[in-house]
Amino acid sequence: MKFLKHQLGFLLWGFILWLPISIALIIGILIFGDFENLGKGFLSFFLPERFIYHGLGIGFWFVLFYATGLIAQKTTIGNFLWGIPLFGAIFRRGGTTVTIENLLNLSPCLCLRSETCIAYAFILWKEKVKLGKESADFDLVDIYQPHPPALVTGRVFSVRKGTLIKLGNKSSDIIDILLYGLRRPLELKYLPWEDETEEEFKERVKHFGLDIEPSPLVESALDKIERTTRRPR
Repeated sequence: MKFLKHQLGFLLWGFILWLPISIALIIGILIFGDFENLGKGFLSFFLPERFIYHGLGIGFWFVLFYATGLIAQKTTIGNFLWGIPLFGAIFRRGGTTVTIENLLNLSPCLCLRSETCIAYAFILWKEKVKLGKESADFDLVDIYQPHPPALVTGRVFSVRKGTLIKLGNKSSDIIDILLYGLRRPLELKYLPWEDETEEEFKERVKHFGLDIEPSPLVESALDKIERTTRRPR
């Protein structure tokens, strides 16, 4: 009975694997079939039917899409399309899109969202602030806060430098935490800003309600790892 249950499990896994692939293939065949017929219909206005071979209908749409994209990118038409809300993001010229690879190259941080809420984010860049002709005594930092489970969608905030704590953890550690804590680093490593002394950093951290020293639980775990990895002489 157990053997039969295992075989049924394999069958179910195979069905689940092929179901979305089959649906995509069926939809693709239907769409490309219609495109082929429509393309042939357009070509019949310009070419005799005996010269319209199978596949030219799809080829017609590829050429049309390519030419349209080229015109939109290289002419002022693209400027008009770029100004359309939401839809215009497709025709954006320049700039970058947030990807998992981008996040892995950004510095993670903790952001003080409120007196009782601290959020994970990634540092994009720093902004100098001027009050008239004089430089302000504070800087702003632009950060990106993902919205799990889709890490590449989120919001950009400009916050006071003093309301952030840089993290010495790898970006992948913070991504693991954001994915509902399926994996977590052993500890968070708080870092001061380059122009901040240790005393200033410790004083600022108090406003976050955070303890920059490792907790007894973390110290115990580290000691246990050290003891288990230490080779006997």
